[in-house]
Amino acid sequence: MAVHKSTILKHIHILKGDITKMEVDAIVNAANPSLLGGGGVDGAIHRAAGPQLLEECRTLGGAQPGEAKITKGYRLKAKHVIHTPGPVYRGGNHNEAAILKNSYYNSMRLAKDNGCKSIAFPAISTGVYGYPKDEACSIALKTIIEFMEKENFVIDVYFVLFDDENYGIYTKHLQELS
Repeated sequence: MAVHKSTILKHIHILKGDITKMEVDAIVNAANPSLLGGGGVDGAIHRAAGPQLLEECRTLGGAQPGEAKITKGYRLKAKHVIHTPGPVYRGGNHNEAAILKNSYYNSMRLAKDNGCKSIAFPAISTGVYGYPKDEACSIALKTIIEFMEKENFVIDVYFVLFDDENYGIYTKHLQELS
């Protein structure tokens, strides 16, 4: 039996805070294509997980924007880290929306394939990659809901947002979907 949208919406949570402190099966890292750490949430996850995360990431050969790869969580409370490079926003005419959708979809696919029951996402590509926050939020929520409907797979999804602006945007968008 297909999972109903109202059921899915009960499993999507918006939090303001630090994604590295989440006790979930997987946290998603808004990585750069090298997967070797960087600024923002990427750097914070690498620092919190410890040097073993970088060692494992070195074996993965990077990832193209929209792809996702999974590692252990090491010193994090999360069992896994799913690394996905989102798109660098260049005005919206360079397939950015499709790439961002793939980042969320492929992260959910890895969560499902690895038996995860909970996952925490940051607002992928909305920091230094410059994706407009409102549009990025809409893509994120629609993609997560679409994945759960298509795959008949319900998982607790947490959007863990660092700043007040994204927290407000995600809260508003989720309320509008309910």
